[in-house]
Amino acid sequence: MPELPEVEALAVFLREHAVGAVVGRIDVAALSVLQTADPPVTALQGRDVAGVSRFGKFLAVDCSGLWLVVHLSRAGWLRWQDNPSPAPPKLGRGPLALRVHLFTPEAATPAFDLTEAGTRKRLAVWLVDRPQQVPGLAGLGPDALAVTADELAARLAGSTARLKTALTDQQVLAGIGNAYSDEILHVARLSPFAPAGRLGDEQRQALYDAMRTVLLDAVSRSVGQDAARLKGEKRSGMRVHARTGLPCPECGDTVREVAYAERSFQYCPTCQTGGRILADRRLSRLVK
Repeated sequence: MPELPEVEALAVFLREHAVGAVVGRIDVAALSVLQTADPPVTALQGRDVAGVSRFGKFLAVDCSGLWLVVHLSRAGWLRWQDNPSPAPPKLGRGPLALRVHLFTPEAATPAFDLTEAGTRKRLAVWLVDRPQQVPGLAGLGPDALAVTADELAARLAGSTARLKTALTDQQVLAGIGNAYSDEILHVARLSPFAPAGRLGDEQRQALYDAMRTVLLDAVSRSVGQDAARLKGEKRSGMRVHARTGLPCPECGDTVREVAYAERSFQYCPTCQTGGRILADRRLSRLVK
């Protein structure tokens, strides 16, 4: 799933390539992507692209006061096309969900595509007067790169959730998902199952510092990359996430995994759990 660093990089990319352009034809290739019907997507045609914003993991394109808001979900992506096909795509064929054609001041006619791999179609697009009209966006917690150490401590205080769960709860913090929460907890040397509301002062500070370090490093590596290369850049920077069975880059211990029905997370026992192996829920009861 694209998280804060990738969505920020996509926002920067669109600011550099799309702002100042005029929206042309909108091709809808998957009706399921549209979460609003009024106004219709054709209302974007002829509007200037005035700006691009990021709200947590939401990408929002300001088309002269009418906002195209996108949530890429788990398998969605944005692809830039310098020379898009002039023929409208066939409905329901392939990964393409939505194409936005543009007219630029340089007389070029590029487009950006919203695509989604796999069979579970969760990519979502809204057309609204204000981004806060989008369900889920209005209830976001503070951005993970804008929150202070004291604000983070206050938001975790009294929580009975596991630390992994709290970090990925968008109402607690906006922008962190499965991958970067693994990385943050590894750098902070904290167990994914530590109670979020019971961290000591040093642990909370370590968590905050790790969050800043991991996210800022990922943003710096991602911004400026071509949109097509961002997924590879994300994978290349991972220490433990999606590295089950490989050696931890810090201590050399084997990276372990805990799997759920649809997802899994990774951690290092030596760095994070005092050497304890957390039982995989596919096989046995979770070791607390």
